[in-house]
Amino acid sequence: MENIILASSSPRRQEILKAMGIPFQVIMPNIDESSFYSRNPSELPEILAKAKVQAVVRSRPPKQVVPWVLGADTLVVMGNKVFGKPNDHQEAFDFLNALQGRSHQVITSLALYNGRNHVTSVRTAATKVTFAPMSEQEIEWYIDTGDWHGAAGGYRIQGMASCFISKIEGTNSCVVGLPIFELYDMLKEQGYSIIS
Repeated sequence: MENIILASSSPRRQEILKAMGIPFQVIMPNIDESSFYSRNPSELPEILAKAKVQAVVRSRPPKQVVPWVLGADTLVVMGNKVFGKPNDHQEAFDFLNALQGRSHQVITSLALYNGRNHVTSVRTAATKVTFAPMSEQEIEWYIDTGDWHGAAGGYRIQGMASCFISKIEGTNSCVVGLPIFELYDMLKEQGYSIIS
């Protein structure tokens, strides 16, 4: 299998690629995500995933062949409000306090650049997540785990936040940040086989 450049430092995305047996290297894209936040929330993950891929492709030396680049972006959306990655303890508390007892959408978009034909394909997955009501003490307990750092919406479904998630409608891998079905489907469409 050919090496894929992963335009993300997410350990969860790396774990999924490893589990699928896909060889990869991480190259962080140099983009300011906050500059995109005035857009329609439902379109934002796709725009950011493509921007990450384009930033990595542009960062390579002009004559270097870039065979595959995979970008991903995950956002938590409730109504028209986007819950990105909290900046600090207080913002993480505010996010979870807003989400508790309610349902929200987790939207993850993938962008895959195929260097052979210079085409970028995109897939988007959405999962509805419902939090049970949480007390302030429960929110503080979760925040004290530190699991909110670097996580859209201030929580990770694969961590202790699952104590408070009463229902998900969609796939767990979408919430983790790399929807497996969509990834496999786009790789297969582009002629990249993970089946040996």
